[in-house]
Amino acid sequence: MMGKVRSFFHKKGVMEVDTPLLFSYPSIDPHIDLFKTTQGDFLHSSPEYGMKYLLSQGSGDIYQLSHVYRLGEESPLHHQEYTLIEWYRTHISQEDFLDETLALLHLFLGKHSHQILTYREAFLRYGSLDPFEISKTQLLEQAKVGNLHLSPAESLSSLLNMVWGCWVEPKLGESGITFICDYPADQAIFAQTKIKNHTEVAERFEAYYRGIEVSNGYHEVRTVEQQYERFQNNHVQRVALGKKDLPLPTLPPSSLFHPLPDCYGNALGFDRLVMLGCGCTNIRDILPISTF
Repeated sequence: MMGKVRSFFHKKGVMEVDTPLLFSYPSIDPHIDLFKTTQGDFLHSSPEYGMKYLLSQGSGDIYQLSHVYRLGEESPLHHQEYTLIEWYRTHISQEDFLDETLALLHLFLGKHSHQILTYREAFLRYGSLDPFEISKTQLLEQAKVGNLHLSPAESLSSLLNMVWGCWVEPKLGESGITFICDYPADQAIFAQTKIKNHTEVAERFEAYYRGIEVSNGYHEVRTVEQQYERFQNNHVQRVALGKKDLPLPTLPPSSLFHPLPDCYGNALGFDRLVMLGCGCTNIRDILPISTF
């Protein structure tokens, strides 16, 4: 499968790169914990920063098969060390990038039909609620009726994520591959936003197969200021969740972030895709060495 992935990108003229695993400043995600070395560096949870640096220096279209590390992620679908396929395409439309993502998924999962739903459409179809119109109080009441008891101390965004995980996500990709797009702007992470039907949404998409997330892509924010602002927002969310604090860069933002060309980026868990393609239910069943 590694050979098939490399052949796939080679035929499209996308260059393979190899970026460092260790960074002085970690990628900050509210929900991801990192391994820290005795020297104070961090093992990356994604090759994103290194690859974005290369993009800013004019690399053009690039991909990487990289080992990544996420502390404490142990489940049938997760492993603390796993292989990530991450790639970036410059000057491409979302439609063409989704088509390319689908073609890559077909390498692992076989040919399947697919559908594209907006975040709102998926919630209305499987959760019977409009995530852009519902209030926190209404959501708590509706969840309670559905025997889902949530904490009122959580933010509306966090509550929507919980309802999504319980009611919506398990039903996505039941008979093929489902793409979800137009996420709420507060779930943009590093994606650009746009106004659609008088609502600000994120130019972000995820792919699901049999209720499992298999892809997470963005129309990447481009300026140094935008990237650094999102970095800081993630830090604030992390602290609010009571997670271990991670260091923000003390150097000027331009030393870590650089202006990007117009591009889309995407990340897929290689091991998870092999697992699904083989019909396994535990990621350890397909790892050559799952533990020492």
